[in-house]
Amino acid sequence: RRLRRCPFRSGKEVVTLPVEFNASSRAMQTIESMGILYGDELTGARRVLRAAAMTYVAALAVTLMQLLRLIIMVSSRDRRR
Repeated sequence: RRLRRCPFRSGKEVVTLPVEFNASSRAMQTIESMGILYGDELTGARRVLRAAAMTYVAALAVTLMQLLRLIIMVSSRDRRR
């Protein structure tokens, strides 16, 4: 019988999420304080950094849904016995 890969990630998204948001915030502060970008470029950089952070939110949502699916599968299998 072949072993299946674990259906959900390690949960690292929970730890990485606040770190990523903090890093994005610090990056924007540095960009603004050093005058690296101005006007529309600042707006664009803010959007890109927010989008990058949101990938971690999406990964966390996927992990939680996979965990829920696993719990439902196990509980329905137990009820059939």
